[in-house]
Amino acid sequence: MTMQTELDWVAVGRSKIGTYEIKGVKHNPVIVAMWELAFQATNQKLWIKDDETAWCGGFAAYCMAKSGLSQHIPKDFYRAKAWAEAGTSINKPAYGAIVVFGRAGGGHVGIVVGKDQKGNIMVLGGNQGDAVNIKPFAVSRVLAYRWCGTQKTPLAHRFNLPLLNSNGQVSTNEA
Repeated sequence: MTMQTELDWVAVGRSKIGTYEIKGVKHNPVIVAMWELAFQATNQKLWIKDDETAWCGGFAAYCMAKSGLSQHIPKDFYRAKAWAEAGTSINKPAYGAIVVFGRAGGGHVGIVVGKDQKGNIMVLGGNQGDAVNIKPFAVSRVLAYRWCGTQKTPLAHRFNLPLLNSNGQVSTNEA
């Protein structure tokens, strides 16, 4: 995608690639600021102030809030599975769609940005290996695809996912 046709929330997310947790008592101020904006956008009191709490939902909320799409952020955005009710349900992945995954002990949420040569979904997300990056995920883990854009449903061409290079090793633990 060129910058002229890039979806705002995807561009916001891409701008944070390389952001990572700081191990120990210090916290990455960029991740803390993501939490702050997410809570502010949902008119809630900030109660998560670290980078150790699973922050994939906070990252997704940050991307939506920075793009003027706060209306799509679920009240319990910090719970990844809460995103399964956000926006409009779609039955297959589209570029820019929110994707919700199941995992042992919870869930994970990110943004669809493509597929790889093995058919895995390429996901832009936070807290993927404790960082913001793009990783392949197995389709079998998908719980929901949701469209949270400026229109009720994605334009037809967004279902033609770009083919992205990956090592084919799917993410297995986002905790």
